[in-house]
Amino acid sequence: MKIPSSIWTLLIGIVLTLVSLWYGQNHGLLPTAASDEAVLVDGLFNTMMIVSTGIFLIVEGILLYAAFRYRRKPGDNQDGPPVEGNVPLEILWTAIPAIIVIGISVYSFDVYNDIGGFDPHAVHEAPITQNMSMNMPGAAIAATLTDTPPSTEPNLNQQESDAAMQDPATAAIRNADQIPQKQNAPGIGIVSPTIGESPDKGGKPPALAVNVTGLQYAWLFTYPETGVSTGELHLPIGREVKINMTANDVIHAFWVPEFRLKQDAIPGRQSEIRFTPRVEGDYALICAELCGPYHGAMRTQVVVESPENFDKWIQEQLVASRDTLNQAVALNPANLSADEFLAPYTKDMGIKPEVLHQVHK
Repeated sequence: MKIPSSIWTLLIGIVLTLVSLWYGQNHGLLPTAASDEAVLVDGLFNTMMIVSTGIFLIVEGILLYAAFRYRRKPGDNQDGPPVEGNVPLEILWTAIPAIIVIGISVYSFDVYNDIGGFDPHAVHEAPITQNMSMNMPGAAIAATLTDTPPSTEPNLNQQESDAAMQDPATAAIRNADQIPQKQNAPGIGIVSPTIGESPDKGGKPPALAVNVTGLQYAWLFTYPETGVSTGELHLPIGREVKINMTANDVIHAFWVPEFRLKQDAIPGRQSEIRFTPRVEGDYALICAELCGPYHGAMRTQVVVESPENFDKWIQEQLVASRDTLNQAVALNPANLSADEFLAPYTKDMGIKPEVLHQVHK
């Protein structure tokens, strides 16, 4: 008995769907999801893998079937039948990808919004002169080529920088007096790029604040609540973390693949990223922005540990820093420069000696 083509189509569709769903959930292409935000990002990635796998199998399957089914037979030298097109089929294969793209776009924006990537309250009203120029053709481009009057808006970068500099450990690292803090961009208002503050956590004080400073070629971390400074980032599991970051020289990028979040550290701007670690372990913090010839070596460790171990580590750092300071005061010979004398102690802080001279004192 000949099986109708509709039955074959249904069976093939079921098999393709099952294969796509299985591979989309078991591709093994992503590292450990080590933060609450990573689960949202992975859901989006898995959905795109499911759709991509199904489309790939359909297209390649039809291509192989057509190449085999309609191949030229031996001795057949006739021309193929003329095909003028099929309007319903063309509409179908145009509509389906459009629906898929729109659906993924909506899903992507929803995930981006859930991890705090979009904050409509951060966009301020542009100056009147700028708003008027937007209504005239070509004036938007011309406005970027002419001088704009000084903004009367508060410099939010400066405010956040001043707040961070209240911590002596942060002030000793950052070159805030050498790098002017940027003012709001006219008509945009996004001064401090923020990502990671999900709506269900918005408005609540962060459980842990860490000031991060990027410089060629190292990451330096300070904990304002305790005054601890280190070259290795330690975080407690299950507590929201707010990273306040900037750069002393060029643009760097704070990226931990297991957290699925990346944020630029920009000279003259105060960036922010929030996340909640959920899996204990050691993870690599990588600079994802080309920052110079030794960019590839700009990496350090992020240690996610239990709250008890984190508190113990903080206490150890406090004791170590106090002992180191006492030794420095007692033992520093007058003939040694600060760089030369402090170099042996940088190992305990996780800071490379060759970057010590770049730290502002």
